[in-house]
Amino acid sequence: MKTAVFSTKSYDKEYLDKANVNNLHEFNYFESSLKLKSVKLAEGYDAVCVFVNDVLSKEVVEALAAQNNKAIVLRCAGFNNVDIETACRLGVKVLRVPAYSPSAVAEHAVALIMTLNRKTHKAYNRVREGNFSIERLQGFELSGKTVGVVGTGKIGAAFAAIMKGFGSRIVAYDVYPNKELEAQGITYLSLHELLRQSDIVSLHCPLTPETNRMINRDTLNLMKKGSMLINTSRGKLIDTDTAIEALKEGQLGYLGIDVYEQEEKLFFKDLSEMVIVDDKISRLMTFPNVLVTAHQAYFTDNALNQIAQTTINNLTDIENNTINRQNQVCIDMIK
Repeated sequence: MKTAVFSTKSYDKEYLDKANVNNLHEFNYFESSLKLKSVKLAEGYDAVCVFVNDVLSKEVVEALAAQNNKAIVLRCAGFNNVDIETACRLGVKVLRVPAYSPSAVAEHAVALIMTLNRKTHKAYNRVREGNFSIERLQGFELSGKTVGVVGTGKIGAAFAAIMKGFGSRIVAYDVYPNKELEAQGITYLSLHELLRQSDIVSLHCPLTPETNRMINRDTLNLMKKGSMLINTSRGKLIDTDTAIEALKEGQLGYLGIDVYEQEEKLFFKDLSEMVIVDDKISRLMTFPNVLVTAHQAYFTDNALNQIAQTTINNLTDIENNTINRQNQVCIDMIK
């Protein structure tokens, strides 16, 4: 299929080209993100291939359909940035990568926990400057701590297994409890009870109307004073304003985020020579107990290979009318 690939970075091109054996599909790469201003770039293509910060609003999807783009192929699992209802109504197929490497994201969540806890980033900078003092680098042991896992799909389950290996007590919340995790002795609680009991809370759920800003003033006040919050899922799960207030008040002791609610204006870009005009993230980065990474949790060789291969398979399936129902978002939404 002739496909316009948006939000392209060097690694996207490298892995897609490697997976596109025998040039089965024709790719044209655009560094620009897909939005209403750039939708004309996709004219004359069978499909568009997009990532997490492309904006496929109702107007964009209608424009794609009007210029006969038949499919939207996502290089990610989440699809909250696509107006699915409009795509279904107009017959534009939407396919995603439902699972690529749960371990990649789970391990990054653990890396955020370990870095915040043992302050390895601060120790690294100190030693490079010849400062070998360990004053104010005290951490805590994960063994015996209660870790709350919000969302126990493949990533949440992988994260729970790692934390269980540290000797932590695992509690979980999910609308659909994982029977395998229950059999392993993991206790499911209500969200509010999980927040009350947990020393560390890690978010591993999709962004939906129900989960939008699920971490807000009320839920932050339920958490143990000085507890840790980790988010490697979607930025809008957390109300940033109230998280900042909770950090200032000491209610929230640590915050580690790989995602941010306004990340489309920042992440995947080199802004090192520019003034950051986003006051919220600038404020977050002033806290000594906050760690921000730029949506890199998925970023491993294995994950990139799987994303590229599934994307190629999705395009081939569209072409052959043999679509994998697990990958087609419209089916998920209308059944």
